[in-house]
Amino acid sequence: MSPEQAAPLLCAGVTVYSPLNHFRLKESGLRGGILGLGGVGHMGVKIAKAMGHHVTVISSSDKKRGEALEHLGADDYLVSSDATRMQELSDSLDYIIDTVPVFHPLEPYLSLLKLDGKLILTGVINTPLQFLSPVVMLGRKVITGSFVGSMKETEEMLDFCKEKNLSSMIEMVSMDYINTAFERLEKNDVRYRFVVDVAGSKLN
Repeated sequence: MSPEQAAPLLCAGVTVYSPLNHFRLKESGLRGGILGLGGVGHMGVKIAKAMGHHVTVISSSDKKRGEALEHLGADDYLVSSDATRMQELSDSLDYIIDTVPVFHPLEPYLSLLKLDGKLILTGVINTPLQFLSPVVMLGRKVITGSFVGSMKETEEMLDFCKEKNLSSMIEMVSMDYINTAFERLEKNDVRYRFVVDVAGSKLN
């Protein structure tokens, strides 16, 4: 695996691999949801699919449907504002990995979980999250979190990605492009990780 491909996996890759490993969600046949299709989310789709899961991408809009289904291999795509589809998929998922790093209501996604289903938060949010307790109590649903992963999990994840030929979608940029890259990040204009080519950059 090339350095530029390995680098993003040390964040995005292990961030989704770790909760699947820790919560014993690696067995084939599970039905999982990936909430948010960014740098972490797109690796969530790839890793969960490689484990043999049925994967539903959950997003606030329809604009990434083609990317999710045709390029990343997701099995389904759910727009959270589509009340009919949300109702159709209620009580259908074993887990949801929530990668969204900004405030959002949890209740609509808790309703998608099966009995004992897990909503796993991986996005850092500084605003208190709110939900009604019966939504969790009915169905023994779990809200938990995971932050990156251990060294052992990182090694396992790299071996898994190598075995399954998984890689992050990256855009290589030079050092003199850094400011532009930050501007594009603020606009969510990257698929899905920038990698800085320090060795190939001209440094004064």
